[in-house]
Amino acid sequence: MEHLTTLGRLRRTALGLACAVASLGLALSATSPAGAVTVPAEFGTDYHDPLTAAPAIATPHTRSCSVTVAEAKFKDFTPYTGTYTPPTGCGTPGRWSKVVLRMDGSVAGRQYDRLGYLDIGGVQVFRTSTPEPSQDGIDWSVEKDVTRYEKTLGAEQSVDMLIGNVVNDTYTGVLDVKVTLTFYAPGPDGTVSAPDQVIPLSDANSVTSGASLTTPRNSERILAEVYATGSGGGCEEFWYSAVTPSASYSCQGADDGPYREVEVSIDGKVAGIASPYPNVWTGGWSPYLWSVLPSPTAFDVRPLEFDLTPFAGELNDGKAHTVDVSVLGVPSGQTGWSAPTNILVWQDAHKSVVTGAMTSYRTSAPKVTNTYEDGSLRSLVTAGAHSLKVSGYLDTSHGRVTTTVDRSLTTAITHHWTPDENTDNQTGRWTDAQQVIVNGHASRTDRTYTLDGRATIDTDNRLRVIMSIDDHARTDGVLRDDKYAGDATFTLGVAREDRHAVATTSERYRLRGRGACYDHTLATEQGVLTKDVRRC
Repeated sequence: MEHLTTLGRLRRTALGLACAVASLGLALSATSPAGAVTVPAEFGTDYHDPLTAAPAIATPHTRSCSVTVAEAKFKDFTPYTGTYTPPTGCGTPGRWSKVVLRMDGSVAGRQYDRLGYLDIGGVQVFRTSTPEPSQDGIDWSVEKDVTRYEKTLGAEQSVDMLIGNVVNDTYTGVLDVKVTLTFYAPGPDGTVSAPDQVIPLSDANSVTSGASLTTPRNSERILAEVYATGSGGGCEEFWYSAVTPSASYSCQGADDGPYREVEVSIDGKVAGIASPYPNVWTGGWSPYLWSVLPSPTAFDVRPLEFDLTPFAGELNDGKAHTVDVSVLGVPSGQTGWSAPTNILVWQDAHKSVVTGAMTSYRTSAPKVTNTYEDGSLRSLVTAGAHSLKVSGYLDTSHGRVTTTVDRSLTTAITHHWTPDENTDNQTGRWTDAQQVIVNGHASRTDRTYTLDGRATIDTDNRLRVIMSIDDHARTDGVLRDDKYAGDATFTLGVAREDRHAVATTSERYRLRGRGACYDHTLATEQGVLTKDVRRC
């Protein structure tokens, strides 16, 4: 995607010297350094292919088969369209033990980071961004577990894929990609509990507004997944850097400053809330930070999930209901967010109509405070909080099932910058805690996202960015932690070969709890892989 600055001259130059114009299932191919490595004094015309420390997707030891879904060279904004036909040699279509999507890509020359998507049967199954290439070219691959879409994949479907790109005399990189699906036949334990239907609500590049939803009348579990991304140019790509209208900064002020929240409403009533993840694409802040190791989730954009089951009693009335997905805090008229949405429905196999009702509902408007101080070092401190608790029951074929969803969000951001924005530092911490209780059995997920970015431009026009990002979650005793750190410096306003760029980066991905043990660390210097260590 091409960027319009959100951080004044500092980010304008850092993100491409001014431009015109947004999981656990992620794994990229990796190689280990063989013996001693030679680290150059600065970046050259080539560097290591992108990779991450995330674990590979576990697959069963059953018969498998693969299907090519899309193959295209993206050089403009023309989507790839085609037809997908499910395989028949590895189990009954729509009843697999696992389905894994893999995208392989290559690009060379000069190019921005770009945002892309893949829709099958109108359902968004994959959202991604691309790495910025070296001059000599790079290859990368991304995998995602897409088993939850197996019912959609069980029939012939249309395919729509786009990674919008611009190729000209300056930006020469054509994005050559191929997407395959690999299907694994059921094992002795049967198939996974995938939803019976996946209902798409919006196209790939919109924020859902006024969508009509009619669910099956025997729905007994309903989730919404929203692929929310701030991107595509403008200040909302760096929404966490927004300021209040009274603050003097290069981007338009917002009444709530940098507070953002993704909200799902049903018939005008708030039904789900979530903190957006602070995605940083591979051109963000400084492209040399991400030359090998991308920011967590950048290549596999994780959807936000909302448990709407307490509303199922109302949704099961056979009537159409209005669903809205909004991003709170965005200034009126400001563009830059997309939020394609899918509704996942599990149905009662032994009852054609499931009745129920909502029994309790508690929420209020988000509480947001912003404290701004002007001076030689300007400062904006933001604190926000919001909670939602809702309960409902359903009379299913296996008895009455009561579901309570209790979710709470917090935001804490501190932003310091000089009037010329040659110093621009910020820290952010977001928490998103959810507990779902079904007939007394509780499941809890606590997510914490942190971002600490410190950028300066010195008298020699050298931009230095020190960055750390942590994607942390604990689900029912299982810890997942993906931590990135980097330090990159290069000269602004000169040809690529005169930037004298240097960077050290690292990523550590850990899983712990309930028998899980995974610990993988990667490190680079000047685009060379210097460390690849597994501890479990």
